[in-house]
Amino acid sequence: MPFDPWLSLTLAAQVSAASHADAAARAALRAHRLAALLRSAAQHSRLFGRLLRGSGAPEQAPLAALPITRKRELMENFDDWVADPHLRLRALRAFIEDPARIGQPFMARYTVWESSGSSGEPCIFVQDAGAMAVYDALEALRRPRLRPLQPWLDPFWLAERMAFVGATNGHFASTVSIERLRGLNPVLAPRLHSLCFLQPMAQLVAQLNALAPTILATYPSAAVLLAEERQAGRLHAPVREVWTGGEALSGAMRHFVQEAFGCPVSNSYGASEFLSLASECTQGHLHLNSDWVILESVDEGGRPVPDGEAGATTLLTNLANHVQPLIRYDLGDRVRLLPHACSCGSRLPLLQVQGRSDDTLRLGGSAGAKRISVLPLALCTVLESEAGLFDFQLVQEGPCALLLRTGLEGDSADAALQCGRRALDAYLQRQGARGVQIRCCSAEASLVGRGGKVPRVVASGARRAAQR
Repeated sequence: MPFDPWLSLTLAAQVSAASHADAAARAALRAHRLAALLRSAAQHSRLFGRLLRGSGAPEQAPLAALPITRKRELMENFDDWVADPHLRLRALRAFIEDPARIGQPFMARYTVWESSGSSGEPCIFVQDAGAMAVYDALEALRRPRLRPLQPWLDPFWLAERMAFVGATNGHFASTVSIERLRGLNPVLAPRLHSLCFLQPMAQLVAQLNALAPTILATYPSAAVLLAEERQAGRLHAPVREVWTGGEALSGAMRHFVQEAFGCPVSNSYGASEFLSLASECTQGHLHLNSDWVILESVDEGGRPVPDGEAGATTLLTNLANHVQPLIRYDLGDRVRLLPHACSCGSRLPLLQVQGRSDDTLRLGGSAGAKRISVLPLALCTVLESEAGLFDFQLVQEGPCALLLRTGLEGDSADAALQCGRRALDAYLQRQGARGVQIRCCSAEASLVGRGGKVPRVVASGARRAAQR
């Protein structure tokens, strides 16, 4: 298992110290780590050796002068991208095709996960022990204490039971992280559980009731549906904390979940490219972990936008991962980097995120049929995992009518859509949503939301708020 106890302790001490450092000290630390990353990338990654050529000494080049990198380009040159010549894309793909190896080390020293393809194509990410130690320390030391006395009364979490509800059918970052933690800590392993959100809600609720978790970790849209089950009297698990991430959490959603469960909610911002980008403070504001990651909010031309404004996209530089360099990587999210300090007292910079804008679909409800709520991430997982369809938009056209569209053209696009339609139909029937008609359309542009993002799942009510 990629874990170095001494390295973990050292990096945890650094994370703790940087949490209280002023902006100048943190900037100096960030510059030192960036120089080390650029030096390593130029020396050990053939792709970045080419990209950084002509920049003089790589560690002295201004970050804004370096080229922007994108997922497609990096994946097409994967074997040249990674800094370890023994890493090969073919072997990694074979590894992640085996669900029995989720959370297991690759080549005895790397942690591997795949992205969900939410930006149109999946990616494989490789982390060494050092990168994982950074993520562990950020998660352990900067996540807010929702119950201040808990660390004193139960420092080893022996009274806690955690359930993660998400996509468990692949090597996704959250599932890999849970399984890795189970492998590293046999004492906690029996109290850490991953539950698949692809199963019918009644089965999921029954599993949660049986496990009786005290901590529920999931996506905001799933938390809302589970809160509805709680209000309906079907979910009885003694949840004392709800952790959310991966989607936008509105104030209304937070209030509803808190009221339903009668406990605090903590939201975080992370990505497959960097697990712990930002954590919430006691005031409910996100603070960027700027000692280990650099985010640049830029416009359509890659130019920086002023603090306080949301750019067209965000460029990410991961200062912890040297084995698979991510330098000015187009993350696709829209963020605002805020110039003012937070009233909580933290010196880490404030961040606002415009997250995913997908909708929960409410299907059925006519002619006496039961109305079924379907999570957007579950629908996306089905289309990606079972149909291999990544460039799509699913639009609800009526209580029992869906449109599955893609911008792709030709016979291969039509075949992928038909495969996706069959996979969706089978999944919806398992959920109890029968009689849903799904029509397909290729070579058609997606609806664009008012915020400029392209939602992948659009509910019938939200469709009117979208524009071409």
